[in-house]
Amino acid sequence: MKILFVSLGCDKNLVDTEFMIGILREKGYTFTNEEEQADVIIINSCCFINDAKEESVNMILEMAEYKDSGSCKALIVTGCLAQRYRTEIMKEIPQVDAIIGSNSFDEIAIAVEEVLEGKNYELYKPLEGLPHFSIKRSLTTGGHYAHLKIAEGCNKNCSYCIIPHIRGRYRSVPMEELLTQARELAEQGVKELILVAQETTLYGLDLYGEKSLHKLLDELNKIPGIFWIRVMYCYPEEIYEELIQSIKRNQKVCHYLDMPIQHINNEILKRMGRRTTKEELKNILKHLKEEIPDITLRTTLISGFPGETKEMHEELMYFLNETEFDRLGAFTYSPEEGTAAAEFPNQIEEYQKSVWKEEILELQEEIIFDKNEEMKEKELWVMIEGKVDGNNAYVGRTYRDAPEIDGYIFINTEEELMTGDFIKVKVTGAYEYDLIGEMI
Repeated sequence: MKILFVSLGCDKNLVDTEFMIGILREKGYTFTNEEEQADVIIINSCCFINDAKEESVNMILEMAEYKDSGSCKALIVTGCLAQRYRTEIMKEIPQVDAIIGSNSFDEIAIAVEEVLEGKNYELYKPLEGLPHFSIKRSLTTGGHYAHLKIAEGCNKNCSYCIIPHIRGRYRSVPMEELLTQARELAEQGVKELILVAQETTLYGLDLYGEKSLHKLLDELNKIPGIFWIRVMYCYPEEIYEELIQSIKRNQKVCHYLDMPIQHINNEILKRMGRRTTKEELKNILKHLKEEIPDITLRTTLISGFPGETKEMHEELMYFLNETEFDRLGAFTYSPEEGTAAAEFPNQIEEYQKSVWKEEILELQEEIIFDKNEEMKEKELWVMIEGKVDGNNAYVGRTYRDAPEIDGYIFINTEEELMTGDFIKVKVTGAYEYDLIGEMI
C-alpha cells in the first residue's frame, strides 16, 4: 500500500505529519509523491486564517477526485480543519473516509487499517495531554534541519485567533522527551534545530512551575552534532532575563529571535487581546539589542484589524522605520468565526487591508536592503542548502535566516559542497532580501 501525505499550514503541523509518516513506515507502508500511485491519501489540514482554510478545502476536493476515479482507496483528513469542521467535512465531502482531530494523530495507523477494511473512522481525543508515540520521525526537510515542537496549544486567547479552540490549552512536552528527540535527530544528521510551538516562551510553566526555555536551551546546546538552535514564536511580554542570557551564552543558539508583535498602537493591541503596550515593546527591543548587539529580530504584523485607522497605520509605519526589524512578515486581518474580533464593529474593507499590508512590505524591503548593504565585508558561517542549477554556485543560509521564511546567501565556488555543510563566507554583495558571498 502506497500512501501520499499532503501537509498544509505551519511547521508545527509539519512535525505532526513527520510523526505520522514514522508511525506508518514502522507498520510497513510505503510512500509516494504521485497522486495517481497513492492507495491512501492523507491531508494534514490547516484553518488558521481564511486563506489557509480555503487551501485545505480545495486540496481535499482535489484529492477526492482520485477517490472518485478509483485509483485511491482511502481519503483521510487530519489536523486543524478536521478538528474544527469535522461534521461539515463528512457531510459535504462524502469521499472522505476518516477524520482525525488535532490531538489524535498518533492513531493514524488504526485509521488507515479501518478505512482499508471499508469502514468510516472518526477520532477526537480531548484537547488535553499530548499524543503518545515511541517512534522516530521521518523528516521531510532534507535531513539537515528539523523543527522541534516543544509545546502544544495556547492560553493567550487573542481576540482574532481560533487556535485555543482547535489545539487546546498550553501543554509543554517533557524536557526528557525533547532531549531524546533532539539526540535522535542529531544521529540522523540534523545540524539545525528550530524550536516551535504556538508560543515557545512559556515552555515548562505548566510542567515545572516556572518558565524553562532557558534550561532546555542549555541542555540542547550540549548535544553533539547540533550546530545551530533557533527559537521561533516568542511572545514579547513573556521574554525573560534568563532566556536572554541563555541565548547569549550558549554558542549553538543562534542570535535570532522571532517575536510576533502584530501591531504597535495601544488601542489596537488592547482590542487584539495582546498583553503588551507600545512602550513595553520598545523597552523589550532596546534591551535585547543592548544584551545581544548582533541579534536578528523577526516579527509578524496584522494589517486592517477592526477599528484600525489611517493614523494608527501611520503610527505603525513610523515605528517600523524607527525600529528597523531585520525580518518581517505581514498579513491582512482575517475574521474567523468563533473569535471575538469577527464580531467587532468597524471591520476594514479587504482593499484597504491589502493597501496597508503592501505599504508595510515595501518599507520593510527598503529596510532589509539597507541592512544587507551593511553586511558587506562581514564574515559569517553559512549552512549550504543546495546548488544553483547550471552554475558553480550554491545557496545557503546564515544564522540570520530561518528556512522557508527568510533570505538566502548565494556563494560562487569551485568547491564541491553538500547540503548541510557549514562554510565560512565573506559577504560581497546584496539584493533586496538576499546576499552574495565568496567562500573563505
